Amino acid sequence: MSRVVRIVLVLATLPALHFLLQVGFGAGRWAPDLLTLALLLVAREMRMSSAALTGLVLGLLEDAFSILAFGANAAAMAILGVLGARSRDLFVGESVLFHLGYLFLGGWIRAILHWTFSGEGARTGFREVFLLEGPVDALWMAVAGLLVLVLVGGLRPEPGRS
Repeated sequence: MSRVVRIVLVLATLPALHFLLQVGFGAGRWAPDLLTLALLLVAREMRMSSAALTGLVLGLLEDAFSILAFGANAAAMAILGVLGARSRDLFVGESVLFHLGYLFLGGWIRAILHWTFSGEGARTGFREVFLLEGPVDALWMAVAGLLVLVLVGGLRPEPGRS
């Protein structure tokens, strides 16, 4: 599957599934954050400006359902898009362990950024976000991301291994 087809497939499917699970089925915390997952997966394939714009749009879609922290998702996702695109220049890796770490760290950073940009009325305690909810949600999203990568053929064997 070509790179462009993979990007379009991920950007069309994961946000639709995210809102189906979150809004349609009301899964809440039981469903992984598929918007952040979509952004992290495609950001490594895009230029920095395109990844930031994609993050901004996905964040605005999420903010449409937010009353207390409007704009926090858009800002967090735009920054995460920039970091994801920049990570391609800083880290070279295609292994399962690399993707698991990349997605976990990206999900955790997104939780911290969202907490930072949220207003006082929408915030929970920093320790809950930093030590409990953030890492657990990030791990859940990273595992779901590995499944998505397997489905779209995004995992490549490491050099020297067959």
